[in-house]
Amino acid sequence: MAWSQTWTWFEGEWHEGNPPIMGPRSHAFWLGSSVFDGARAFEGVMPDLDAHLERVNRSAVALRLKPTMTVDAMRTLTHEGVRRFGPNPELYIRPSYWAEQSGRGAVAVDPESTRFCLCIYEAPMPQPTGSSITLSPFRRPTIETMPVNAKAGCLYPNNARAIMEANERGFDNCLVLDMLGNIAELGSANVFMVKDGVVHTPAANGCFLAGVTRARVIALLREAGHTVRESTLSHRDFLEADEIFSAGNYGKVQPITRIEDRSLQPGPFYAKARALYWEFAHAG
Repeated sequence: MAWSQTWTWFEGEWHEGNPPIMGPRSHAFWLGSSVFDGARAFEGVMPDLDAHLERVNRSAVALRLKPTMTVDAMRTLTHEGVRRFGPNPELYIRPSYWAEQSGRGAVAVDPESTRFCLCIYEAPMPQPTGSSITLSPFRRPTIETMPVNAKAGCLYPNNARAIMEANERGFDNCLVLDMLGNIAELGSANVFMVKDGVVHTPAANGCFLAGVTRARVIALLREAGHTVRESTLSHRDFLEADEIFSAGNYGKVQPITRIEDRSLQPGPFYAKARALYWEFAHAG
């Protein structure tokens, strides 16, 4: 595949492109012990960068890895890496930890083998043209079955198969249920709906990543005087919604313009959420 311009910091040096940093004996390669986070650089800003860097360290601990980088060190590297691109680039900023060897037995992670890299690459911001969603047959796991308290690489094949199955049916993304049959999130972002002037989003029940951008959008809307409820929501609630929009780091705030066979228009609450987010991003 053709890679976009990429710089990766690993073991004290910046490497251009996609450097080989993992082997077939690496624990993460064959047993999935990796965590990551994603921040954004666009229009000269990097909103909530520290929150993403703090979370990757929490994710490492949750997966029994040993975080080796401070937030200050990662922030310094991020600014250094972003300067390697042109003026006002649109970038994805991805710090990662992974286990290199198995340690105690074939399956257990050895925290002392934890390694770190910071990968920064060009990734154009999605335009707010709208997308279509359907209900996925796949569900989010619970903490008893998977490390859902981490942004862990091993969780994402489930998201990928959900999105790919939706794509095969002609949709861009999908609503994913929790194990109780309530809406948890989209396949690649958190989700909001509006009904009768009230904004709703699935309650953070521990089965999905309640994201940094989600939290920021909730706070901004509430500060602007709007009612935002973290609720138990069904597929029918979304089918009957006045508006639906998503919040996630990759695309920030995006409108949903079709659910199943029903068309929607980007509404005033979506427009307000997006405007408030952009105002916040540029305020710092």
